[in-house]
Amino acid sequence: MIARRFGLGVSPATIRNTMSDLEEKGFLIHPHTSAGRIPTNMAYRVYVDSLMRVTPINDIERGRLYEELSGTGTAIEAILRRAAQVLGILTQELGVALGPRLEEATLQHLDLIRMSAERLLLVMRLDGGAAQSVFVEVPGEIAEKVIAEVSRVLNERLSGLTLGEIRRDLAERLRDSGTGQDVSELLNIFLQEGDQIFDALRPLSASPVLLGQASLLAEQPEFSSGGNLRKLLALTDRPEALGQLLRTHKSSAGISITIGNEHVDPNFSDFTVVTAEYHSGSLSGVIGVIGPTRMPYEKIVTLVTHTSSLISDLLD
Repeated sequence: MIARRFGLGVSPATIRNTMSDLEEKGFLIHPHTSAGRIPTNMAYRVYVDSLMRVTPINDIERGRLYEELSGTGTAIEAILRRAAQVLGILTQELGVALGPRLEEATLQHLDLIRMSAERLLLVMRLDGGAAQSVFVEVPGEIAEKVIAEVSRVLNERLSGLTLGEIRRDLAERLRDSGTGQDVSELLNIFLQEGDQIFDALRPLSASPVLLGQASLLAEQPEFSSGGNLRKLLALTDRPEALGQLLRTHKSSAGISITIGNEHVDPNFSDFTVVTAEYHSGSLSGVIGVIGPTRMPYEKIVTLVTHTSSLISDLLD
């Protein structure tokens, strides 16, 4: 059948011998005695690393992605949720997205605004256009010049740092500020309540992991059996494990492809995960798909790569 279909110019016997050699070397496997040979995870890895030729995205898919994502507004979660859904539809796999982590955001500037005699509003403007605000309780009315001086000190000591760095090193950063007593007392409130202030911040994405439609993946032949379908459902029911998996992909530059038993977590050994990073200033996350190890890698790599670039453009 292979000789007739692909016109390789060799005899069926040569093809059988070649496939037998590939099986001995671990590139092909017989899942059942009566079944034909199928590629192993190792074979897919060789294909992805050495043989795959990625082509540019076609105009129809480019237009579909832009139309679907550009109409979602500027909220990070809305863009990511829609991107995961559209990627799933275009690839017939499970679209996934990992939202940016708040502690990785870089502080550009902060403002202290008096809301009442005993309450200030701390507004933090973050790299990438995001903003966070939280109320800070104070013991009594504070002079405007004191508020202005504290704002100056906080910006001088904290701007350019990530929120994670600020939370970890706040006491060290504000030490020896060389200011008057009133200013020192207000700064001390930030030192004493630093953890509570950061705990009150809203996450940039309410759900760290956003999924497309699992039903699309459930229609794949690999998940026709009850056992494999249960594995798929278990995957979608474990957002913490899925988030950890995607975070490991976040450390990889460019496109990241993990196939079958290459996953550290054995629960993902029947799946391939293809992701790419998106960026918005200092913020970053990943977008991609999860599917069976048998998937159209060229098409998926093209779509995931383009989607990550489009998300970065929209967020910027």
